[in-house]
Amino acid sequence: MMQQHTTPAGEVPVRRRWIACEQCDLLQHEVELPSRADARCVRCDAVMYRGSRARLDTMIALALGCAIMFLVTNLFPIATLSTQGITVSTTLIGSAQMLLQQERPVVAVLMFVTTILVPALELSALLYMLLPLRFGRVPPGLSSAFRMLLAAHPWGMLEVFLLGLLVTLVKLSELASIVPGIAFWSFCGVIVLFSWLSTSFSTRDLWRWVDDAQLAQQSQEQTRSGAPEAMQ
Repeated sequence: MMQQHTTPAGEVPVRRRWIACEQCDLLQHEVELPSRADARCVRCDAVMYRGSRARLDTMIALALGCAIMFLVTNLFPIATLSTQGITVSTTLIGSAQMLLQQERPVVAVLMFVTTILVPALELSALLYMLLPLRFGRVPPGLSSAFRMLLAAHPWGMLEVFLLGLLVTLVKLSELASIVPGIAFWSFCGVIVLFSWLSTSFSTRDLWRWVDDAQLAQQSQEQTRSGAPEAMQ
């Protein structure tokens, strides 16, 4: 719950935030906290919320770095296998196609969805929400993008695929010479950055950035509306 007080033209409106304790339902003022600090209920001492986990610029940098590495992972071969003069290499999408050729459509679809489609949707949704907020704009359909992000996140299984890939490469190393490709290392980088991004992402921070962008837009609109009146 928020209360907004009117201010003169050109000044940023002040919003007073309220938050209810999930344990005892006491309605209290929300206060600014240092990074990773806890706010506790004055009645039952339950943890109500935590301080900011990351800055908006940090989140954008992580999302962009993860997106670039994800593109590299999908464009270049993961590994090259050589045996008896025959060399074979494949990409993530090529692996899904090989599973289809081996008449394993369920496994191929699961691999494509959990390893390629879902991470791509998550990164696209994050960048769609965060980049406009960085420039003080609220993107249209932000709520829909946020719901899609929450729905897609549990289906991302990059770590499971990497574990299966490592087991497969170890077993095949007894039969062929295996050289990890650039996509393999970038895939490891994607997992590291994606894990960092997931642990740093905070719903409270996102909506705080949205409120800041809305306040900035309102301030600009008040300034523009006040300028013609001043000229008259």
